[in-house]
Amino acid sequence: MDSRTVPPTTSRRVVAIPYPGRGHINPMLNFCQLLASRARDVQVTVIVTEEWLGLIGAANENPAMKENMCFVTIPNVLPSEKVRGADLAGFMEAVLEKMEEPVERVLERIEKPVAAMIADSFVPWAVGLGRKWSAPVASFWSPSVSCFTMFFHYHLLVNHRHYPVDPSGGGEEARIDYIPGIPSIRISDLPNAFRANKQRYLRVILQVISTATKARCLVFRSIRKLEPCPIDALSSILPIPIYPVGPAIPYPKLSGPFPDPSYDYLQWLNSQARSSVLYVSLGSYLSTSPGQMEELAAGLRDSRVPFLWVAKDTSSSFKDRLIIPWCDQLKVLTHPSVGGFLTHCGWNSCLESAFAGVPVLTFPLSADQPVNRKVVVEDWQTGWRMEGTGEAGTVVGRKEIAETVKRFMDLESPNRVKLGAQARELREKSRLAVAEDGVSEANFNAFLSEFLRC
Repeated sequence: MDSRTVPPTTSRRVVAIPYPGRGHINPMLNFCQLLASRARDVQVTVIVTEEWLGLIGAANENPAMKENMCFVTIPNVLPSEKVRGADLAGFMEAVLEKMEEPVERVLERIEKPVAAMIADSFVPWAVGLGRKWSAPVASFWSPSVSCFTMFFHYHLLVNHRHYPVDPSGGGEEARIDYIPGIPSIRISDLPNAFRANKQRYLRVILQVISTATKARCLVFRSIRKLEPCPIDALSSILPIPIYPVGPAIPYPKLSGPFPDPSYDYLQWLNSQARSSVLYVSLGSYLSTSPGQMEELAAGLRDSRVPFLWVAKDTSSSFKDRLIIPWCDQLKVLTHPSVGGFLTHCGWNSCLESAFAGVPVLTFPLSADQPVNRKVVVEDWQTGWRMEGTGEAGTVVGRKEIAETVKRFMDLESPNRVKLGAQARELREKSRLAVAEDGVSEANFNAFLSEFLRC
């Protein structure tokens, strides 16, 4: 245990165990920040690898979090985050096999008692540790509720002979309507794990789903305004309570004044016309092919639409385009110059687009991203499809990309006007739901009173 992270004595201790991936750790930390600020008699102890403590950096910005939240570390027993995308199934298997023992050693050393645990669903062994320590465990599901219900009902796909999904067998545009909570979905929008070549990946996820339903409760990063059908369906099916407590993004930033242009990219955005810039980000660890990246870059350039592109290990600046390796995404999405978001459809990005009120051009790569595309395009009606994307799709050519981007960023066209209005309406509904006395606020308070009373 790092001596700098030794916590003060408090009446109740909650241990948080995030899955070591950026799309999981950031939401967990946001949720723990909220917990630490609301339940002032609780000390939140977050267990992370030594690598991730360095990657988190200055995440501790909330004064209440500094007082009521601390980090302890375990050794780097896993493959590096930099190579996670090359073998996601192997990385997930390593989490199952190598993390539990060092986490248990930390639990043996920290100050007792442990009142409760909040564990990412993708560290399923935490449910067993909770039983061993006589501490209730809340399973924290980072992806969408829609994604959870699809995996939970995997057997229905088998029964209807839709598993495995064969991208070479045709029929991907056919739709199914037998998954509870999902009124209708394209075969092509099913999770990537249902492909024939993803059996290792699917085995881990099915284990995760099965164990999550054995926890004391499930915490979802959603609100009923965003996913009413799957939330209602799971509430009636699952044997444990579920709490859709909100997005677990740093949404308080959205209501404050726009920050000073302390970063060069904010200064560049300040020089652009209102709603003229397309923000482009395809996530932090999954990659598309070099050929697709080349076509995407050419298509964006040929569209003549100003764009800000976050691309790993890349940096260049021009009058009408900026390419950088990192940015504060919420600051960018809420900037007045940003009029659209080309995204891989990670759930964090989908939620942030909803709360920022920015229309989305969907470009899913793998994992749960096709499901999220369906949510954005069909359920929220705040986005368009970039057809042909995804691991099974052919490379989308520069001409199609350029034409789609030009149409998408034509703010005067009737379809784009309708899309913008829908995005703004979803923004207002979402923000209202997480405001004081909103639905999400009530669910969070119910979680505090019903789970932490144990």
